[in-house]
Amino acid sequence: MRAIVYEEFNGPIGIRSVSKPSPGPGEVILKVEATGVCRSDWHGWQGHDSAITSLPHVPGHEMAGELSDIGDEVPDWSPGDRVVVPFVAGCGVCEMCLQGDPQVCPNQEQPGFTQWGSFAEYVKIPYANHNLVTLPSSIDFVTAVSLGCRFTTAYRAVVDRANVKRGEWLAVHGCGGVGLSAVMIGVWQGARVVAIDINPGALELAQSLGAEVTVDGSGDVSAEVQTATGGGAHVSIDAVGSAGVVLNSIGALRRRGRHVQVGLLTGTETPTQIPMDRVIAWELDLLGSHGAQASLFSHLFAMIDNSQLDPSRLVTRRLSLELGAAALEKFDSEPTPGIAVIEPWN
Repeated sequence: MRAIVYEEFNGPIGIRSVSKPSPGPGEVILKVEATGVCRSDWHGWQGHDSAITSLPHVPGHEMAGELSDIGDEVPDWSPGDRVVVPFVAGCGVCEMCLQGDPQVCPNQEQPGFTQWGSFAEYVKIPYANHNLVTLPSSIDFVTAVSLGCRFTTAYRAVVDRANVKRGEWLAVHGCGGVGLSAVMIGVWQGARVVAIDINPGALELAQSLGAEVTVDGSGDVSAEVQTATGGGAHVSIDAVGSAGVVLNSIGALRRRGRHVQVGLLTGTETPTQIPMDRVIAWELDLLGSHGAQASLFSHLFAMIDNSQLDPSRLVTRRLSLELGAAALEKFDSEPTPGIAVIEPWN
């Protein structure tokens, strides 16, 4: 099969012919019809993710397609089934999975990180019985991938972790895929959204999705958000992953506000000066959010069918494998608003 491959961190990214994977017990092979290009894939290529332990590597963790091959001990699925999967594959049997939190499963697998991913014509899905989600015929593969990790991650961060309420101010720091998803979901929740980014095109897209206020991220972000919201945001989300953005997000909160960390922080980006005096005095909540459960997809599918949410609006580019490799390489240096989706058979 054809796949996007890199053989060294921050090294050349190219298209290679590699062996098609075979399923083991409890596994299936997915024929990839669409896969999203995410900042986390860029972090992996840069060597920032400790889950990638061997090279060469095939990235890609947002995927939708049809089942190709079914391994033993996967009785309920057949070749040709249309599916989508969460980027965190929980084992299904540990304490976290059994209580409904597979996104923090200690035995989790992540295609694109712990194993080869979906920037290829085929990808192996582990723990298939617990992670495959039937994709309704009413939803196309590109829309399904726009849910990917970014929309579901943002939904869990905004709705489940932060519990954003109608009328509250929500500050979204970084208007990439996760941030724009958070803007859309926050507006749907009835929040008043402040979008922050250094890219004017990203701010324009955020405004088109319902952001009430936009802020240039190169300025005094905390002060501007405090002024725009009349005392600070009730909820502030770091959707980038940067030491400076973490501090901006916490500084943008009002008393008893909630900061949610979604963006991946590398070792060199970990902030060392969290203002714990303010956290204590203002009773701020600092929350982490990591992915979402497979069970969330069916809820989102219903909302899409009912025209409550349209994550396909976030998709701005549909790419071949060759163009997808170039997009990954330029992800940080030449950011483009919205979500890029690779269609490997294009």
